[in-house]
Amino acid sequence: MGELERARIKQLPSDAFYIADFISEMEEAFLLQKIVTAPLPRWTHLAHRRLQTWPSALTKTNTLIASPLPSWLVSPIVSPRFDALDIFRHAPHGAPNHVLVNEYCPGQGIMPHEDGAAYYPLVATVSLGAPIVLDLYDKPTADTKDGLDRQPRYRILQERRSLLVTTDNIYTDFLHGISETDRDEQLSADSICNWDLLRESERYECGWSQRGTRISLTYRDVLKVAKLGSTMKFLSRR
Repeated sequence: MGELERARIKQLPSDAFYIADFISEMEEAFLLQKIVTAPLPRWTHLAHRRLQTWPSALTKTNTLIASPLPSWLVSPIVSPRFDALDIFRHAPHGAPNHVLVNEYCPGQGIMPHEDGAAYYPLVATVSLGAPIVLDLYDKPTADTKDGLDRQPRYRILQERRSLLVTTDNIYTDFLHGISETDRDEQLSADSICNWDLLRESERYECGWSQRGTRISLTYRDVLKVAKLGSTMKFLSRR
């Protein structure tokens, strides 16, 4: 990941990278238009947010049915930009094969969690529409309290049009979540670990940021992939 070195988040203990101006405003507008005009059946409504899954959801055995991503999720993000940065070079399939589109309205978030073993331990997230803070938590152990009142170990501010890449220990050893709040507070160079990489750090020197509707594109490589024909043969034998 040679070209990513300039984007390394140095305050984190393992590999994570942040590029503030990953896509242009025109590209952001194009992606948002594609997302909001997707057919309604594409949206899955959860208790605190809604999402789209491309090309499809995983099966009960965490298998992805082989199918290409739609072209608007490939260009300009995967090709040429991911390819130029060699982000998925070491992933089993050499490129992402799965994208989650999450919409977070003000006040919405997601509890601390991990993505699990279904994916290669690398996540590339493009943020659209509005900034938001991602919190990283130590995983609970037998000696620690597994409560929701614990404080995050690290905080990453994701600006609109930015790319965040997390891999290795950041993926496997930490939980990540987004607080359910209308505004992110306590923002400073001391609390935000990618502060020196932000495009508009002066915007947050007041210490807070009002939430807007933020949409994230989460690119990953699902490890188990099956062709549709093979899956149907398996099901017919059950």
